[in-house]
Amino acid sequence: MPRTPIALSERIEYLAILNEKGQLDAELEPDISGEMLLRLYRAMLVGRRFDERLLDLQRQGRIGTFPPIKGQEAAQLGAVAHLRPGDWMVPSFRETAAELWRGRTLESVIICNNGFSEGAVISPDHNDLPVSVPVGSQILHAVGLGWAARYRKKDDIVMTFFGDGATSEGDFHEGMNFGAVFQVPVVFVCQNNQWAISTPVARQTRSATIAQKAIAYGIPGIQVDGNDILAVWAAAKEATDRARAGGGPTLIECLTYRVMMHTTADDPKRYRTEAEVETWRGRDPLTRFQKYLLDKGVLSGHDQLELDTEVLQEIQRAVDNAEKQMQIMGNPLDMFNHVYAELPPYLAGQREELARELATGKEVPS
Repeated sequence: MPRTPIALSERIEYLAILNEKGQLDAELEPDISGEMLLRLYRAMLVGRRFDERLLDLQRQGRIGTFPPIKGQEAAQLGAVAHLRPGDWMVPSFRETAAELWRGRTLESVIICNNGFSEGAVISPDHNDLPVSVPVGSQILHAVGLGWAARYRKKDDIVMTFFGDGATSEGDFHEGMNFGAVFQVPVVFVCQNNQWAISTPVARQTRSATIAQKAIAYGIPGIQVDGNDILAVWAAAKEATDRARAGGGPTLIECLTYRVMMHTTADDPKRYRTEAEVETWRGRDPLTRFQKYLLDKGVLSGHDQLELDTEVLQEIQRAVDNAEKQMQIMGNPLDMFNHVYAELPPYLAGQREELARELATGKEVPS
């Protein structure tokens, strides 16, 4: 019998609307209100300036190690902006801008990065999960939430973020397969920032794109310019509308770049060139969106200066507030809470011993 080709219903497209020089493809321009454009710009600016301030604080020894997001603001905000309060946002560990959009406070980020568990507490009225450091594990949580929403016949959807490195994990493939088979309302957003710590994307997959992995699972996939917030917005709108209407999951690959280090404990100069970094700096998502807004007349030079000042002041207030709050945090006895419903005798004994040591006012030996 002759070999016959199998017709595949899905195809992969690349979407870009606003190029790195700020030039617009007017035919593809999404219909976004001026109010929303300004809100997105302000959120991008807060994400960028806060990230820069966190790096300063870390280098000063005022917070611990953290993962910078600089250069990835558009990939996060263009997608998360489509979520309703009742929807779920499931991040990895480099989605600070998306978390802030969803209502996380600047103070909580600072407190969490100082090692206080209080900074990771999520309000019960926020349908967001905490950051997930194990690579890819949050994808399974997202499809579980999506299955629950479908089972309850609710129109809530789920959006989960992960990096290119996560697509090399089994959790990614299990989540994609489950999501496709059960048609759960999940939007999978891959921030392909080209590097999984020191491993380039070319060493992670032989596929020309990450988006095409959607074909294997029978769901729509698209690759977008992740530094173009208009393209991310347009792709995410299609995906969220589809999920909410019962059309199942979508995989969005956002081509972006991790301009800074993986975390502040990393030295990226050991594995990539400065020329590569500079090329991507020229594709900055914030500056191109700023030019678009200025050209469109939504933002003026005066507005821009006022907003810069306002954002820096907001960040400084948050730093001051967080440092005041941390002065009264950190009871060592808290480490025994929330692990067991009933504390085992050996831990109860250790807790009592530590409490006695603390009561003496002497320094507890490490």
